[in-house]
Amino acid sequence: MQRPELLAPAGNMEKLKIAVHYGADAVYLGGEAFGLRNMADNFSVVEMRAALDLCHNKGVKAYLTINSYPRNEAMPALEEYLAQIAPLSFDAYIVADPGVIDAVRQISPERELHLSTQANTINWRSARFWQQQGIRRINLAREMSLDNMCETVKKVPGMEFEAFVHGALCISYSGRCLISSMLTGRDANQGECTHPCRWSYHLVEESRPGEYFPVVENEDGTFIFNSRDLCLVEHIPALVTSGVHALKIEGRMKGINYVASVLRVYRQALDEYLADPAGWCCRPEWLDELAKLSHRGFTSGFLFGQPRNVGQEYQSAYIRSHDFVGVVDEVQKDGTLLISVRNRIKPGDMIEFIGPGMRSNTLTLQNFSTFTERGAAVPAEVANPNQRILLTVPFAVEAGDLLRREKVGAA
Repeated sequence: MQRPELLAPAGNMEKLKIAVHYGADAVYLGGEAFGLRNMADNFSVVEMRAALDLCHNKGVKAYLTINSYPRNEAMPALEEYLAQIAPLSFDAYIVADPGVIDAVRQISPERELHLSTQANTINWRSARFWQQQGIRRINLAREMSLDNMCETVKKVPGMEFEAFVHGALCISYSGRCLISSMLTGRDANQGECTHPCRWSYHLVEESRPGEYFPVVENEDGTFIFNSRDLCLVEHIPALVTSGVHALKIEGRMKGINYVASVLRVYRQALDEYLADPAGWCCRPEWLDELAKLSHRGFTSGFLFGQPRNVGQEYQSAYIRSHDFVGVVDEVQKDGTLLISVRNRIKPGDMIEFIGPGMRSNTLTLQNFSTFTERGAAVPAEVANPNQRILLTVPFAVEAGDLLRREKVGAA
């Protein structure tokens, strides 16, 4: 049985460390240019070196995204960038544009290349074409069904394939969207998408310009372009037996709470299936865990054909039952935790500590200390974002574990 790689997003160094801590087999990250997430923090060349050292020391692969579609005037900068990063030991570049592929072949001919979903590989003949161009792995289009995946894997032996399993879906064909360019002048295919599909809209009737008619789904308005998020954890067996080599999680723009929480679910679900395929079932707690994150409702996308009315209904707002409140920076020799606060916490809050492998413990906060500007620890009644606190808990915790709290009124 093919053991697929669990591939996680790393929008910056903190997210990369979290991805490694929570069990990613590989991460994908972007530099400061020529990726499709220019508004993420991304990595400088110096940070790339540190990221590669961290990943490779832990046995984790690292892939660099160079999957934008640069215009002629960007070619000199592209070539300079490729020469600058050529000495770095990335396990592969993720590319989409044939011009970029040609430039990489000229400057780093030995580099392994993975084809981005932006290349819209929707059939086996396209996959075979890219194989003939020396591509090692293809991220299949999100519009491809499971049956088509299986057929493509069989018809193109020797090629590796990966499939997205979780995260946001774009309303356009594999992300080839022009709405952002039309409305804001910021090109999604140059890495500058402003996500106008998430905005609310009104109607204007032609003969009454300036008169706006609301289109209301609920009290939050309407989001007619807004698709549900992809969630395929229930379909791990089908994905593994399809023969794909990697299960990819979307989300370089998402926070560390998202990266950790999604990874811990898919890591356990995948490992349990590989250990006991016949006895595997989707645990309800996995779906509960994913539902605690900010999301727009879930869909299986195109995995079983056209979603139409059932699979891709539109959601008017994000759904979230828990708030992310902190991260364990350090476990000191005496067991005291040094915690970075991300959302306001106070004594009396019920806090859940989550770690890899679905490890979790809950306690009600009592006394803790914060730090003064001079570094002294003092008792506190409240801890605010960007403060650090000292806390002792009666259970095992590791650096990199996260803290969260159920939202008031959430059920």
